[in-house]
Amino acid sequence: MFLTQSKWVSVSDKPNHLLGQKSPYLIQHLYNPVDWYPWGEEAFGKALKENKPVFLSIGYSTCHWCHVMERESFEDPSVAEEMNRTFVCIKVDREERPDIDAAYMRISQMLTGTGGWPLNVILTPERKPIFALTYIPKESRRGMIGMIELCRQVRELWENGRDEIDSRVEEIMERVRSSNRTNPDLAVSERTVHSIFEQLRNNFDEEYGGFGMAPKFPTPHNLMFLLRYSQAYSNNEAAEMVRKTLDSMRTGGIWDHVGFGFHRYSTDANWVVPHFEKMLYDNALLMTAYAEAYASLKDPLYQRVVDEIFAFLKTELLSPEGAFYSALDADSEGEEGKYYTWKYGEIVDILGKDEAEKFCDLFNVSPQGNYSEEATGRSTSRNILYLSRDNLSNSSFDEFMSGCIRRLFEARKRRVRPHRDEKILTDINGLVIAALSAAHRYTGKKEYVDLAEKVASFLLTHMYRDGRLLHRYKDGEAAIRGFLDDYAFLSWGLIDLFLETSNPSYLETALALTKYTLEHFRGSSGSSLFLDDQTSSDVIISVREGHDGAIPSGNSVTCLNLVRLSAIIGDPSLKIEAEKIADDFGKEIQAVPMYHSFMGIAILAMVRKRFFVKTSKVEGNRGKQDALSRLYYNADFVCLRDEFAEAASNLLFVLRDKKGKNAKYQVCSDSECYPPLDSMDGVIRLLESA
Repeated sequence: MFLTQSKWVSVSDKPNHLLGQKSPYLIQHLYNPVDWYPWGEEAFGKALKENKPVFLSIGYSTCHWCHVMERESFEDPSVAEEMNRTFVCIKVDREERPDIDAAYMRISQMLTGTGGWPLNVILTPERKPIFALTYIPKESRRGMIGMIELCRQVRELWENGRDEIDSRVEEIMERVRSSNRTNPDLAVSERTVHSIFEQLRNNFDEEYGGFGMAPKFPTPHNLMFLLRYSQAYSNNEAAEMVRKTLDSMRTGGIWDHVGFGFHRYSTDANWVVPHFEKMLYDNALLMTAYAEAYASLKDPLYQRVVDEIFAFLKTELLSPEGAFYSALDADSEGEEGKYYTWKYGEIVDILGKDEAEKFCDLFNVSPQGNYSEEATGRSTSRNILYLSRDNLSNSSFDEFMSGCIRRLFEARKRRVRPHRDEKILTDINGLVIAALSAAHRYTGKKEYVDLAEKVASFLLTHMYRDGRLLHRYKDGEAAIRGFLDDYAFLSWGLIDLFLETSNPSYLETALALTKYTLEHFRGSSGSSLFLDDQTSSDVIISVREGHDGAIPSGNSVTCLNLVRLSAIIGDPSLKIEAEKIADDFGKEIQAVPMYHSFMGIAILAMVRKRFFVKTSKVEGNRGKQDALSRLYYNADFVCLRDEFAEAASNLLFVLRDKKGKNAKYQVCSDSECYPPLDSMDGVIRLLESA
C-alpha cells in the first residue's frame, strides 16, 4: 500500500490515463478502475473511433459530494466495468478549466434547472451534450437514477435510438446558442443601482442576515455593493444589512472559531452548519468586505476578523513560493467536518471540567452533539462551535475564550488534516492581492502590503509571459492559457497595489492586461467578454457572463478596472468601453438585478463622479486612512513617492503649483482637475462637497 492525495492505494492497482496530470482532483482519480482520460483529442478521438458516447465528469479536489460519488461508484469495480463498457470517460478539474465547466454548467442549468458539482454530462464524440446530471448514486433511489442503470439505458439508447439522440442534440445546441446572444439595453444609470439595492433588500433575511433562505452563501460582493450604496446615498438601511450579515457570519459555525477562516457556505439559514471546505476565493473576498466594513462602520470587530483571516491564510494556504494554494477539503478520514467538529468529552479532556463547562455553554456544545450528517441526518455526537454577538464585545470573555481556543487549536493540530489543494491559480491570487491591499489601506499594517507585493512578484515572474497570462501553477510548472478572470482579477489586485505602493509598474501591467482583454476576449458581436480567449478556444461553446456567482463575474470586474484606469490616467475612452460592456447585459440586469451586484459597483462608479487624490507627499498614514474611511467608495489616493515620480511621468502628471513647485495634493475626477491644495483637510472638504 502507498498513500496518494490522502488516500491509500494498493501496489497492485494500475493507474488510468490520468497519469502525469498536475491537477490534485485528477490525481485523486488516478487509481480508479474507471478508465479516466483528461480532456483532449485522445479521449474524443477514441470515442469517435469506437463509436461511444463520452461521460464527462467535472469537479474539484475539495468537493465533498465529488468524494461521495467516487467512493460509491468510481472506486467500485462493478460500476467501473459498466462505465468503461458504455463510455469513454473524461475527468475535468473545474478550477483548472473554468471554460469547460462554464459551458456545460450552462447546459445543465438549461436542461435540468439546476447545477452543481460533481457535474456529469453525457456527450457525443463531437463534444455535444445529450444529458446532464449532478450527483449520481450507485443504485437508483428516491427518484434518482443510479450509475449502473444509467449506463445500461444510455447503451440501449446509443445502439438503438441514434435518431432520437441526434434530434435532441441539435435542439439543445440551438438553445445554447440562443442563450449566449447578447441582449443589450441601457444599464449605466442610477436606476440600475437602485434596482439592485431594492432586490437585495427584498431578499434580505432580517433575522440572520444574508440573502434568501438555506443554503446561504457569503456573497461578499453584495456587501461591498451595499457599503458603497450606503455612502453614496446616505442610506443607513444598507449599512445595517451589511452589519447584520457580517456579525452573523463571524459568530456562526460558518466561521472556524479555532483555526480562523470561513467555510464554503451554510447549509442552514442561520449560518450554523457549514459545508466545511475552505476556499481561498471566499476568504480573500470576505477579507476585502470586512476591511471595507471596518473603514465604513468603524466596528473594531471587523479589523479583528481581517487580522484573523490573514492569520488563517498565512498558516494554512501560503506556499513556500510566496503565492497561495487554492483550498482545504471538507473531509478528513473519509468524514465531512471531522477535523473541525468536537465531541463534548474531548473539550472536557483538553480544558478541564470547569473551563469546559463555561466554554461549552458559550459555544453551544452539548454532550449529545449539535451536528448531524447532511446526507443521512444521522447524529454524529459531534459539535459545531458557534456563539452570540454579545459575547464578542466583552473583554473578559475575549481573554477567557482566547486561552481556550489556543489549547483547542494545539489539540486539533494532532488530528488527521484535510487534504489541501496545492495548485496556485492566477485569478484567485489576484483577489488576494486586492484583499491584502484593502487591508493595508484601512488598517495601515505594513505586513499586508508586503505580502501583497510578494504574491504579485510570484505571478508576474511565473504566470506572465510575452504579454499573456497562464492560469495554473503546480509542482514548478506554469500552464493553461489565461482566462478572463485571470486578467480581470489580477488587474484589480495590481490597481489596488499601485495605489498602496505608488509603484507605477503595477499600474502599467494592469493597463496592459486590461487592453489585452479587450482585444482577445471579445467575439464577433457585442462588447462584453467571453470567459476564454477567442483566439484559442477548444470548448463547444464559449460563455460570457455578467452575473456574479461565488465570485464576481470577469465582465463586472473588468468594467470597474476600466473606470478606475480611466480616472487614474485620464483616458475617457476606457470608461466608454466599460459602459459598452455593462450595457451588453442591460436586459439581464433588469431581470435579476441582485445577481449583478459587482456590476452595480462598477455602474455606481460610472454614474457618480469618481475622484483621485494625486499627491507626491502624504501627511502621515492616519490622515489618509481617515479620509478614505469616509470617502472610499468614490475616492482613491495616487501617491507618487519621489523615487517613482519620474518613472510614472508618462502615466500621471507630476503635481505642480502655479510657481512650478511640487504641490501636495490635487483632486481630479474623470472629467476635470481642481486647483492644487496644501492640506488633507482641504482635500476632505472638497470631496465632501463635490
